[in-house]
Amino acid sequence: MHRSVKAELRGNLLARLAAGTDRFPGILGFDETVLPQVERALLAGHDVVFLGERGQGKTRLIRTIVGLLDEWTPVVTGCEINDHPYAPGCAACKVKLARHGEELPVHWKHRDDRFGEKLATPDTSVGDLIGDVDPVKVAEGRTLGDPETVHYGLVPRTNRGVFSINELPDLAERIQVALLNVLEERDIQVRGYLLRLPLDILLVASANPEDYTNRGRIITPLKDRFGAEVRTHYPLRLEDELRLIRQEAVLTWTGSPLGNPAVPDHLLEVVARFTRLVREAPQVDPRSGVSARLSIAAAETVASSAVRRAALLGEESATARVVDLGAIVPAVRGKIEFDQLEEGREEDVLTHLLRRAVAETFRARLAGTDLSGLQRRFDQEGPVETGDLVSAAELLRRVGPVPGLGAVLTKLGVDGVESPGQAAAALELAMEGLHLNRRLAKEELPGRTVYGS
Repeated sequence: MHRSVKAELRGNLLARLAAGTDRFPGILGFDETVLPQVERALLAGHDVVFLGERGQGKTRLIRTIVGLLDEWTPVVTGCEINDHPYAPGCAACKVKLARHGEELPVHWKHRDDRFGEKLATPDTSVGDLIGDVDPVKVAEGRTLGDPETVHYGLVPRTNRGVFSINELPDLAERIQVALLNVLEERDIQVRGYLLRLPLDILLVASANPEDYTNRGRIITPLKDRFGAEVRTHYPLRLEDELRLIRQEAVLTWTGSPLGNPAVPDHLLEVVARFTRLVREAPQVDPRSGVSARLSIAAAETVASSAVRRAALLGEESATARVVDLGAIVPAVRGKIEFDQLEEGREEDVLTHLLRRAVAETFRARLAGTDLSGLQRRFDQEGPVETGDLVSAAELLRRVGPVPGLGAVLTKLGVDGVESPGQAAAALELAMEGLHLNRRLAKEELPGRTVYGS
């Protein structure tokens, strides 16, 4: 049975909706907002433009649409534009069908091979997207005007599939004009050729809703031809931000002699809260957005700081602690665009927001926990020095027995875990929380932190 691409997508999407299975694997935080719009657009057979700031998962979402195609589909063997054997479009395939009939040679193409993608750049040409005359074919003896002298571009080569143009406003306006026929008449025109090649394709594009770099715009006739416009967003809930970090951050280190670094949940929560605070900060340019890549890179940086300490000190395993959070600020500074009035204060702003994230996590995780035993320890025995090169065992030795530490571990979900690293991570969160709530003094020195000083 021959179905168009949009009919394939509609039928398979309806089947998944009826079965209650995941339609867009790996997409988090869009279930109640973006995905219903995408599903309506696909059911309507609309081409789609996704608008959203950087790092909102637009490209990831576009690529999951391919999973709604049939797993395998027949194509005419040797056809450059993937013609279906029952409905060939190019002249060469029509000749083959007339010659071979039901003996027409075909092969099967997987849905993963039916996706085309182009990052729009100012140097992209009509030939790249649509096609141009192939001088090699002309030199072989074919005459100009012969359709077989055409070298097809990326769009027709993705015929019977899904084609994506990322950052569409970056495409020169005269090049955008070449897509008008693709979206409306569903055919292509190559130079002066009398060539009408019907295309069976879903065209999707991504763009920034407000191109703060002033690189270009989507021309009005092209915008009008997209059937649906879908706005994406950053995770609305802290839980979605955490799920995204756990899904995307590379915290599994293949071949590491220390094994995988342990990053406690409360530290991942600090990273998630920090990212959300940066997005809301008035000092940050709201038009540029704060990519989800910031939280992913921050989590990976915290893990790498713990691994570095373990390697230098000879620890058997690596567990991240509060002292590792300081590595985040210089690592992610380049991912954030500040207001020009804040020039020179960028690191101070980020450091302040990181402290706020720790304080919020402390209150959320350890509110109501009796920490009087920890405070008495500092009142009676004096300050304790920690740092990114102080091992977990050494920190626990310096602090000594602390009444109530078991309750802290329970609140943080690591009760019963026989790990000095987890105990030290919990202890540092408690000490930092007491400091941020003005119940414990703290002095920061290069590479060292002294609590109770």
